[in-house]
Amino acid sequence: MKATIRRGVTGPILASIVLVVLVNAFLAFGAIHNLLQSEFWLSHTWQVIGQIRTIIGSANDAETGAGGFVLTGDGKYLNSFLEARANLLKQVEEFAKLTADNPNQKQNANDLRAIVSQRLAQLDDGAQMRRDRDFDAARLSGLKSNGFAQMTHLRAVASRAEDEERRLLVIREDAERRSGDRAYTATAVAAGLDLLLLLTVLYYLARERKLRLVSEDSAARLTLANDEIARTSDELQTLNVELEERVRKRTAEIETTNRELEAFSYSVSHDLRAPLRTIDGFSLALEEDYTDALDDTGRDYIKRVRAGVQRMGGLIDALLQLSRITRSEVNRAEVDVTALVESVAANLRDENPEQILHFRIDPGMRANADPGLLRVAFENLLGNAVKFSSRKRESQICVRYDEPKQAFLVEDDGAGFDMRYSEKLFNAFNRLHGDKDFKGSGIGLATVARVVRRHHGTIWANSQVGHGACFWFTLG
Repeated sequence: MKATIRRGVTGPILASIVLVVLVNAFLAFGAIHNLLQSEFWLSHTWQVIGQIRTIIGSANDAETGAGGFVLTGDGKYLNSFLEARANLLKQVEEFAKLTADNPNQKQNANDLRAIVSQRLAQLDDGAQMRRDRDFDAARLSGLKSNGFAQMTHLRAVASRAEDEERRLLVIREDAERRSGDRAYTATAVAAGLDLLLLLTVLYYLARERKLRLVSEDSAARLTLANDEIARTSDELQTLNVELEERVRKRTAEIETTNRELEAFSYSVSHDLRAPLRTIDGFSLALEEDYTDALDDTGRDYIKRVRAGVQRMGGLIDALLQLSRITRSEVNRAEVDVTALVESVAANLRDENPEQILHFRIDPGMRANADPGLLRVAFENLLGNAVKFSSRKRESQICVRYDEPKQAFLVEDDGAGFDMRYSEKLFNAFNRLHGDKDFKGSGIGLATVARVVRRHHGTIWANSQVGHGACFWFTLG
């Protein structure tokens, strides 16, 4: 009677097992689908940010081309203006199309469209006057057009639009991380449950086999049990193999995409150097050769152009360093951290003779790390400490190893920051202080975070406004 009851429940049990496996697979595929959606929106946000910067670049090209043509009458400046003009409105419309799903960006798109249309009309008038060889009228038209205020307004709108996208970027990066965690968790849980179910099936069928061996039709029933075991095992193995293959392919695709993004970032940063040198050269020529021909406003424009070029050059250098850190191999070795930090501190004293810098460096600090990457990390951390304490005549900077936390720390007595915004510290271009207060590219701490992650470590910070900051990091 006992054996009969057991045989009666075999079918429902196996059906339940298959159902659980299918539910696991469904949940895992759903998690992967959500991860793909999160990655799509993250990529879309970066595309919108790139479009905003393209609009500003084209607007600057149009300004430079039109101004150069009015000043020199050289056709290559006119061609540059016409090319930028042809692209600019299309780029604004593309921005509006990309952000059509975001009501917050609709007003920004309308403002960009209105400013660009008005400014291009003024530049067209000035260029036409210059074509008619009326240099004085063209120059007077440029002075009356209030172009600087319009370009300032355009940059303010573009900055507002980029801030909105960066707000979304933080949300979407968090969603992507959570989707990735859910995908890996769902995959691990599904694999664990499948294995547990497989073991349960094997155990149950083994007991069934023993019971059937004592029955009159043991041979036939044993064959049936073996067939059921084989079919169930094959189904479970097939599902596991398919799921593992999908996860493996998706992981490979994500790694490939990351490598392509890094290569693209390096290529763009590298290729921007040539046009930047051109702008720097021509603006220097204007400053040296045409200063007397310009009024104070014109000379101020040239100074602003040169300042912008130099800032752009610094940003490109920082981006290239960030890209090289991401692409370079990590070659660990035993490093004398104390000697390395003392070398960096000496360089900072030479570079900042106007500051009185007191460095307190723990003796005997050592680490197993890549020497070059570790130097980059300390250069950025100590450089930040010097920069943000530059308003004090004397600065105290401490570098030591925290035994309880098993971490290195860099502490200063500078300006500090508001901990409410600490999650932005290690993201590229996220700055907690304005450029007028402290110069910088916004990439230094992102570079440090990349170095730490490449060593499988962690980095965190603590600060209070006006009372300095302290950064800890481990090296894995």
